Amino acid sequence: MDSDTLSRRTLRFVNVAHALDHFVLLIYPTAVIAIAAQTGLGYGELIGLATGAFVAFGLCSLPMGSLADRFGRRNMLAVFFFGYGLSCLGVASASTPLAFALWLCVLGLASAIYHPVGSAMLVTHARRLGRDLGINGVWGNFGAASASGLTALLAATVSWRAAFVVPGLVCLACGAAFLALVPGDGDGSGQKAGGAAVIPVTRPWALLAMFALSIFAGGLTFNLTTISLPKVIDEGVGQALPLALTGSLATGVFLFGALMQLAMGRLIDRYSLPSLFVALSVLQPVGLGIAALSTGLPLLAGLVLAMTAIYGQVVINDAMIARYVPPVYRARAYSLRYFVGFTASGFVVPAIALLHDRGGFALVLGVASACGAVIWLSALGFLRLTQGGGRPALAAAE
Repeated sequence: MDSDTLSRRTLRFVNVAHALDHFVLLIYPTAVIAIAAQTGLGYGELIGLATGAFVAFGLCSLPMGSLADRFGRRNMLAVFFFGYGLSCLGVASASTPLAFALWLCVLGLASAIYHPVGSAMLVTHARRLGRDLGINGVWGNFGAASASGLTALLAATVSWRAAFVVPGLVCLACGAAFLALVPGDGDGSGQKAGGAAVIPVTRPWALLAMFALSIFAGGLTFNLTTISLPKVIDEGVGQALPLALTGSLATGVFLFGALMQLAMGRLIDRYSLPSLFVALSVLQPVGLGIAALSTGLPLLAGLVLAMTAIYGQVVINDAMIARYVPPVYRARAYSLRYFVGFTASGFVVPAIALLHDRGGFALVLGVASACGAVIWLSALGFLRLTQGGGRPALAAAE
């Protein structure tokens, strides 16, 4: 198989895997409502059983890059497809709290494979790095956005078990097709097409510190904003608009931010990453600050501005690793990137509850704005460091 064909096929499966990764992980939070009604178990008890899945999703991403380097990225992505499929069928067969908890842990472990391994495969086979990163981001957001609706439909028309069985069978079928159509890792066409040319730097550890700080702060900002968004709109905008529009507005804000990933992907292919990083990151504290200090339509405008920047930065972060980390270390770098980002999200839910009790969503959004300011300062530091040692390489990359 020639490298171009291999790259095209690999990118298609990586995109499908991204959608499945987010879709499957969000089945249980919706299906649990039907499970509670059928089993007689309490909602609080059942939703707590998913803790292991979300913890594994973050913590277990750390070793996946090393495992991919040892066993092959193609093989690890196959394990993702089959592991997801089997764990879905396992959850569907569960009838006791212990069985739910165990199978959900397996599901979380399988979910941890995708981001470090899939991201490394994507940048290896990208034909145009920014464009392909943006498209991949939209696939992931589509999976997350459709999970609740499709799960509710299957649970209502068939059963909650079908909500796991159907995606499980899809995952198994994708795994079989992936093994049949993608014979190996390959070198990809990214290097030939300029998709992931490495930019040399003179102060890698200083750049790593700036980037790690922005990733951690970004994990806090992303989750503080996205988790609280529907309720923020309900409290801050719902009084000024008909109630029927509140849910649609929340979806619209998410959609607007997700589509920004496509635009950011195009910009990455044309402009230097550090400059884009600074320009985009400043929108987060500005947008969140506006939202924290206002209500009604100004609050909505601030949220749109912030979500545009937050979702766009996801593409920036992945492109940073693709451009600045040599290929041999990329899988491990993506493992560390997602470990730091997902670990930060573990602090968010209790933080939202505490902050809301003390100062409402104005305080929640104010703290998120402060985290956004940290990201912006980190971006300025990153730009200064790259200007000091990597200007010629950056000009070539542009």
